[in-house]
Amino acid sequence: MRRNISLCVFTLFAASWGLAPSAMALPSYARQTGLPCSGCHTTPPELNAAGRQFKLLGYVDRAENRDIIAAASSKRYAGLNLLASLPLSAFFETSLTSTKTPQPGTQDGNFEFPQDVSIYLAGAWGEHLGSFLQLTYDAQNDHFSMDNTDIRYANKKQVAGKEWVYGLTLNNNPTVEDLWNSTPAWGYPFIAPDSAPVPTAVPIIDGRLGQDVAGIGAYSMWNQHLYVVGTIYRSDHLGSSQPTTGQNAAFNIRGVAPYWRVAWQQNGAKDNLEIGAYGMHMASTPGAVTGPEDSYTDWGPDIQYDLTISRKDVLSVRGTYIRETSSLLASVATGTADQSAHHLNTGNANVEYHIGDRYSGAFGWFATSGTVDPLLYPQAAISGSANGDPRSAGYIATLSYWPLQNLDLAFQYTGYTRFNGGATNYDGAGRNASDNNTAYLLARFVF
Repeated sequence: MRRNISLCVFTLFAASWGLAPSAMALPSYARQTGLPCSGCHTTPPELNAAGRQFKLLGYVDRAENRDIIAAASSKRYAGLNLLASLPLSAFFETSLTSTKTPQPGTQDGNFEFPQDVSIYLAGAWGEHLGSFLQLTYDAQNDHFSMDNTDIRYANKKQVAGKEWVYGLTLNNNPTVEDLWNSTPAWGYPFIAPDSAPVPTAVPIIDGRLGQDVAGIGAYSMWNQHLYVVGTIYRSDHLGSSQPTTGQNAAFNIRGVAPYWRVAWQQNGAKDNLEIGAYGMHMASTPGAVTGPEDSYTDWGPDIQYDLTISRKDVLSVRGTYIRETSSLLASVATGTADQSAHHLNTGNANVEYHIGDRYSGAFGWFATSGTVDPLLYPQAAISGSANGDPRSAGYIATLSYWPLQNLDLAFQYTGYTRFNGGATNYDGAGRNASDNNTAYLLARFVF
């Protein structure tokens, strides 16, 4: 099996050398702006200053915005007009995933063709209106469904001689509206397998509401420094009848769940620094729209620093910490939690070096700790915890190569020093944390 995996790795990377290195990716944003993908990204989905400005202005590239976006980018407009009126793009991903020890009863070296396919309606809809709207085919469930979506209205004016950008956002995942790559929706790791075991304990704000809520919010950027967002969310359970009864849903938001974000950025000639904080509060009635409530409050700081080392090389440092406090009255009443008062702490820090716009290497560290609860984190083979402890820790290393700007070949290794509360026999069925160490090979095609 190891020999077969190595052969697949060699084949995928060897195939890339026969491709023309001068070609550029032309998804819908590139067609719209006339910029290559590297004009707005260090490597997708990581935004540079120009990419953040493009998103801030509602994914719209109007004439008055063009000079601002171009000034933030070192790339010249290429004058591309091909399919400029058709804001459609697509991703096709195929992957190979192998864990150190196969999951019982399964084959190792799990090859998915495809892992997923995404279609995007992404670009300007009008003078001040644009979108990032993603539909993704999930091979395991064999259907398309809504994925991360952010529809924006944006405008700007001069106030006291300073630029003020303001806008509205409609989206379906808290933090998807963020401009930086330090918060959960667009944070590291930027790729991930869908068949490898992952730790159970995750804060609400870290993807647990993604594509299951609908939110409307407002945002503002003052003088290219102070960024503020406020969004309110309601449950929006896809695939269920409307109005929703909330049955079989883990979270049913009572009232509204407010999300807030504040950040300060400082742009220099060769660097960009962002320091901020974000948070969310939610009351939920699991399994129904009435009854006892669980409540969650998440908050934490984040930081991102990008430094241009040479004309093209960029060093990125990112980090975030999330503190979640919860009162699980409904879970105690239904026997799925042993106590009501809980907390969860997660930390994620990573550093990445981009060599031009083709190569990048990243290393990240993560850790989770929290309240021990054998009912909330029950024993189960692979996915469970023998001691009800949510602690997990480990590291992620990623290598990425873009021989073309619409082809990404990536290798990622995830290692665990602790998994669901233990280093050895964490699930009570004899599985160790390191057994879940995962090698992941991805080929991503962008159209």
